[in-house]
Amino acid sequence: MSDIAKNWAPRFSAGGESPLRVHLIGVAGSGMSGLAALFLQLGHRVSGSDRVTSGETARLEKAGLMFSSPHSAEAVADADVVVYSSAIRPTNPARAAAEANGIPTLRRAEALAAIMLGKQGVVVAGTHGKTTTSAMAAHVLRVGMKSPSHYVGAEIPILGTNARWDEKGDLFVAEGDESDGTLVNFHPEHAIVLNIEAEHLDHYQGGLEEIEGVFATLRDQTASKIIYCGDDANARKVCSPKSGSISYGWSEGLDYRATNLTPKGAGTEFTIEVRGEELGTLRLGIPGRHNVLNSLAVIALALETGVAFDKIADGLSSFRGARRRFEVKHQADGITVIDDYGHHPTEILATVETARSQHQGRIMCLFQPHRYSRTQLLRDEFATCFDGIDELWVTDVYAASEDPIPGISGDTIAQAVMAEGQVDHVQFHPDLETLHLVVGNRLRKGDWLITLGAGNIHEVGTRLTRDLTEMSVLMSVLGEPGAKTRLYEPMKRHTTMKVGGPAQFWLEPTTAAGLARIVKHCADSGIPLRVIGRGSNLLVRDGGIAGVVVHPNGGEFSQIERVGDHQLKAGAGVKFKALAAAAQAAGLANFEWMEGIPGNVGGSLRMNAGAMGWETFDQVVSVTMVDAEGEIFEKEKSEIKHSYRNVPELALNVATSAVFEGVPAEDAAIAEKMEASKNKRRSSQPVAASAGCIFKNPETIGAGQLIDEMGLKDTHVDAARVSPVHGNFIVNEGGKASATDVLQLIERIKETAKTSRGIELETEVQIIGQNRPI
Repeated sequence: MSDIAKNWAPRFSAGGESPLRVHLIGVAGSGMSGLAALFLQLGHRVSGSDRVTSGETARLEKAGLMFSSPHSAEAVADADVVVYSSAIRPTNPARAAAEANGIPTLRRAEALAAIMLGKQGVVVAGTHGKTTTSAMAAHVLRVGMKSPSHYVGAEIPILGTNARWDEKGDLFVAEGDESDGTLVNFHPEHAIVLNIEAEHLDHYQGGLEEIEGVFATLRDQTASKIIYCGDDANARKVCSPKSGSISYGWSEGLDYRATNLTPKGAGTEFTIEVRGEELGTLRLGIPGRHNVLNSLAVIALALETGVAFDKIADGLSSFRGARRRFEVKHQADGITVIDDYGHHPTEILATVETARSQHQGRIMCLFQPHRYSRTQLLRDEFATCFDGIDELWVTDVYAASEDPIPGISGDTIAQAVMAEGQVDHVQFHPDLETLHLVVGNRLRKGDWLITLGAGNIHEVGTRLTRDLTEMSVLMSVLGEPGAKTRLYEPMKRHTTMKVGGPAQFWLEPTTAAGLARIVKHCADSGIPLRVIGRGSNLLVRDGGIAGVVVHPNGGEFSQIERVGDHQLKAGAGVKFKALAAAAQAAGLANFEWMEGIPGNVGGSLRMNAGAMGWETFDQVVSVTMVDAEGEIFEKEKSEIKHSYRNVPELALNVATSAVFEGVPAEDAAIAEKMEASKNKRRSSQPVAASAGCIFKNPETIGAGQLIDEMGLKDTHVDAARVSPVHGNFIVNEGGKASATDVLQLIERIKETAKTSRGIELETEVQIIGQNRPI
């Protein structure tokens, strides 16, 4: 027996009578937080340090943990023993101080092995599936009235916590980590070996043979039953020689065998055979063939330790899995988001198989490679393990504690899948900060999205889940089943400049009542709201627009009707060009100038747009609008304050329609003015994508003339260029400019005007949104 475990076991067990001062370095991690919980429950005085806090550290502080951040030498000053994980390097200030001052230090597995000696230990080991299987075993034994203690490397909702010491029971179920060789510290009563593969080769320089040696040591140190997967060649090779070993799997001749697998809701029903005899039918509460395989190990352990079959059935059917193990995060409006910890090709293959067995529609996967060494060594296995996925998005590598390897990145896997796999769409997207935006906009009803990886890829799924949930609320409030709604809609699709980041929530209501409900909901909920039309006088920053962006379009907002001899009523979504054409058809003049305005009624009202000596409010009779309380009301022009490019009332309220007045005229006269407007626009305005006039005209000179006189025509920042046709236009050449390019060019022009002419230029274009991705 390991001297370390043997020496520390009685001291750890005596915590209530003779408590030790224990310090854990890296206590925020799932493994170390579990140890902290065990030490606290055993009665010791426990402190811990980490670079970050977590939900676990907050919970443990309430239980008595003395937490500090960052790591420091002072934290271990009076410690009797210091425990650290394999990720903690010798240079860590707390670890270095402990060793320099002669304070005993233990690795995580050494401490766990010592604690386990106080019970009849059950170690669950293997390259994959340890967390789910150990959690399942603890739950089934608990349902079977065995009162087990447990230690599992993840949050387990059904168990209440990732670690628990129960004085009443004799069994202690623990997940054993083979990644760093510390599995050899355990001397359990029973052991489960799920599988043995060539993994963690950064540690095991001797390859598979060295790994098998570690498992063989565990086998030899197991006092009673060793339960192993008989369908795994390496597990069979290592474990079958032990007298009394128990096999499980799919193949005939194994001690425990599952047949007749049938998906049942979110789980699987199957028949269990024990040594050739059919024992009955069981239902596992989580999906996946691989989980049925893992459940066979749990069934064997439970039966061998005296749990009744009906209790096993109850435990399996009520089991709901660990966090991040095929965990359903969102399921609404036909979209499902699932998070899974899988990061090794075998685990990924099992997850993909499970997903495809349950869903025949489109499956999208976001994968974050874990460690550079694994990415390099298992490139060929990664190439084909995603087969069955429709879209794969690969981020850059989550390094964990490794240094980068030149030439190895997430693109290593993306390229491998494209070359050798069977996935229709593969994309390397290194930036985790914007991944939710790209993928979220592609989601459609019927899609499944899976986040895969052992790093922080789950944060993308969490963000998507939050916003998908809010979108569901917005759709319900809008109450228009046929309305278009999109998550993270790129604003470059909806601005005439063709730049800008995404709108967090994009809604296109078709009724004033629906719009009113959204306006009130946003006001009541504190959600930012922006209403846009055609985006003709708009510049959206590259980070996008947080909150709701409403685009009144179609339905009531696209209607034009004659309401008097000389009046037309137009919805907020009506293009000014269409209003000019309708006026011509009705024999009404003074609308001709509108032909040259690229915007629509709502936007033109809001900024009192104008051209050829006219302004929008020159013809307005009344405006119907919605206030923050969701009330729809109408105001006469005389009640609405308006000035050059400014209507304060419509900065607070949302226009839904307006009544405009013209004068009767012959069609030929109207057509002549319309043609003149078209010709002027063609000759004086650029054809390339722009936002219209960028600057308001100063009192003494037109903005375009000023820019021309300063010699700034045709200057540019990348693809954003001052138009050679009109100096007050910035164009997006080839659609390749960014909002940042345009903003830099605007600042250059403003600075030149100020320094060379003493003129403070003011932008006419509305600049909205944020620089950082929403």
